[in-house]
Amino acid sequence: MPNPVFVNLPVADVARATAFYAAIGCTMDQRFSGPTASAMVFSESLTFMLLHHDFFQSFTPRAVADASAVTEVLIALPLDDRAAVDALVEKAAGAGGSGDIRPVQDMGFMYGRSFTDPDGHIFEPFHMDMAAAAAAMAPAEPA
Repeated sequence: MPNPVFVNLPVADVARATAFYAAIGCTMDQRFSGPTASAMVFSESLTFMLLHHDFFQSFTPRAVADASAVTEVLIALPLDDRAAVDALVEKAAGAGGSGDIRPVQDMGFMYGRSFTDPDGHIFEPFHMDMAAAAAAMAPAEPA
C-alpha cells in the first residue's frame, strides 16, 4: 500500500463537509475523525482531512484562507475515464457543491472538469490517456 497523501482543508461545518465528501464517494476513517476533524478517504493514496477553521488555525501562524473568496489551491484528481470525471462532478453538484466553475477542458488526450465543495475548495477531476498525451507532447520530426 502506498503512503497516502493527507490534504488538510479548513471547513466551517465539519458535519456538512463530511456529508458532502461521503456523497462524492469518500469513506470516513474513524481513527482520525471527531468533532473538530473528519478524515475522508478518497483512495488508498489520498485522504482529505476536514478540519474546523479553529482547529486548522492551530496548525499555522498564517491566516486561514476563505476558499469561497480566494483560490488557495487547485486539487487535481486523476480518474480512470471520462465517465468517472462526469459522475464525480454531478455527485458534487448534487451534494451542495458547485459544478463546472470553469469551462470543461477537452484536449483529446486529456478531459477535465471542475467543482467546488461547500466551503469553496476547488477540485479538478480529469482523465488523461497517457499514451496519447506522450504522442501529443513529442517533438515534431524534422522535415
